[in-house]
Amino acid sequence: MTSKVEAPITLDTATISEVISMALGDGIMFKQIQTQHGLNADEVKALMRHHLKPGSYKAWRKRVRYMRDKRTHYK
Repeated sequence: MTSKVEAPITLDTATISEVISMALGDGIMFKQIQTQHGLNADEVKALMRHHLKPGSYKAWRKRVRYMRDKRTHYK
């Protein structure tokens, strides 16, 4: 059984803080983060998983899924 190990994302501390702040905001979508910082959704999730506490990461993912479903419902 092999596990997939992701390459570490090398960003300066200020950029990491900005990406985390954007990702935690409910009005920002992954596409906007990618446009501004060049990180796709999977890279943002990996960065968040690395820099947030496990419980905070799980709560964030739950909220992101809820917001995605809410946007889909109202389209």
